[in-house]
Amino acid sequence: MIRFFLIVIILLPSFCCAQKSIYKGLPSLVWPKLYQIEFQKEKDFDKPLFTKETKALANKIISLPGYMVPFENGMKGSHFMLTSLPLNACFFCGVGGPETIVEVFLLKPITYTDKPVEIKGKLILNNTNPDKMIYILEAAEFLGAVEF
Repeated sequence: MIRFFLIVIILLPSFCCAQKSIYKGLPSLVWPKLYQIEFQKEKDFDKPLFTKETKALANKIISLPGYMVPFENGMKGSHFMLTSLPLNACFFCGVGGPETIVEVFLLKPITYTDKPVEIKGKLILNNTNPDKMIYILEAAEFLGAVEF
């Protein structure tokens, strides 16, 4: 009986928050699964080897909190990168690896912000095209700013 109440207490906040469109600062359960990756040296690039947990997320709709990293100059866009780390600690600054970045293709352009945001879209795992990120969110939508 205690185990049942413990499970309810743990799961209840996630059910409540799943209905809202604004991320409320709870830890992301998806990013840690994306971090678990190894690479195999190939002729032209390091091929990502996805774990069973990550493969289970392939082609599923997921939500990720993170920080926007624009591809193009400008304040508005629909194609950018989302990093789990603040910009001063992201992959391109030498701290995180490629597993901390997701390439995002939004359905509608949004204005760039340096505040954390939440994005929802279809997760694509890329282990064949070295010109794209290893994780891609397609048909994505902007859910809003992260509230801490």
